[in-house]
Amino acid sequence: MNFNFTESMAMLRDSAREFADKRLKPGAQEWDEREEIPEGVYKEGAALGFFGLSVPEAYGGLGVDPLAYAAAMEELARGSASFQVCATVHNSLVCAAIAKHGTPEQKKKFLPKMAAGEWIGAYSLSEPGSGTDAGSLSTAAVDAGDHYVVNGTKSWVTNGGFASVFLTFVSTNKQAGSRGITCLLVEKGMPGFSIGKKEKKMGLRASDTRELIFQNAKIPKSALLGGLGGGFKIAMSQLDSGRIGIGAQAVGIAQAALEEAVSYAKQRKQFGKKIAEFQMIQAKIADMATNIAAARLLVYQAASKLAQGEKCTLEASMAKSFASRIANKACYDAVQIHGGNGFIREFPVERYFRDARVTEIYEGTTEVQSLIVAREVLG
Repeated sequence: MNFNFTESMAMLRDSAREFADKRLKPGAQEWDEREEIPEGVYKEGAALGFFGLSVPEAYGGLGVDPLAYAAAMEELARGSASFQVCATVHNSLVCAAIAKHGTPEQKKKFLPKMAAGEWIGAYSLSEPGSGTDAGSLSTAAVDAGDHYVVNGTKSWVTNGGFASVFLTFVSTNKQAGSRGITCLLVEKGMPGFSIGKKEKKMGLRASDTRELIFQNAKIPKSALLGGLGGGFKIAMSQLDSGRIGIGAQAVGIAQAALEEAVSYAKQRKQFGKKIAEFQMIQAKIADMATNIAAARLLVYQAASKLAQGEKCTLEASMAKSFASRIANKACYDAVQIHGGNGFIREFPVERYFRDARVTEIYEGTTEVQSLIVAREVLG
């Protein structure tokens, strides 16, 4: 498979790399401590087009090829995984869903502002009692004529504290199970809808993760996305692109860990020589580099199939599963190479170690990816 980048694709990747090196990496540690990324950083990213990657050009976005998107997401994650997760949720889960399933009126209303970064998107599927089993969600919407009355609580919503539009999945027919799930475009400030507590997380601490609370929330029928009962189809259709985004994130975190490990090994001396000269250290670095290269190729393969309009469920699950596992291993080894220094916050590998952990959990756990891969292979 040919992964040659066009000039425009390479320019996007390089722009993301420069932004990561000059703006994200220098501030990432402070943002992790504060558990917040300054608003100005998001505005700078928006000015470079990073919030319009999945928005068609007709609505002010860049409408980039999924392969270029994956490369850009990797570079952003290498700088700050907390910033990248905001961008990938906004792009691959929210903007892409509106572009694919929205009415002309919805596209015109939401996409230009989202492409410009004026409105940030959030994706709300999980609940306190519903995660992997998405069909069992309990947040319910009752038809009340020209609007729905929604009650329930949503959990682990990335961008929840500052998003303007929430892609929200509710049950409109509990007896129908997954076929009774409907998707609503909930806007910040709608009556009865409020933002709940901010989660205190192990990793990705600078990303904003919240509860959403619906108490007799009044959501207009115009907010319906993809038709009544079409929510589960939308949720599943966005998972492949979402998993490619998280696979790219895992590769970016792993790459950052490798770069720090290499730099440290070339400087740190023990027994009269740099530790990079010891074969055990070399073996760890060799495994890290090899696994990262393999994970990147899996992510690129999935992105390329998506770009060609082909089914990529198998490839996306393989990429997400493998990349997240090797990211955790790479960060583990990077900490080990740093020794005691790897255990303190002064060194970035401590943060990478924490950030990588969630890549095996969200957008479908590693165990779920194994089930999907097995199902696809066995037919």
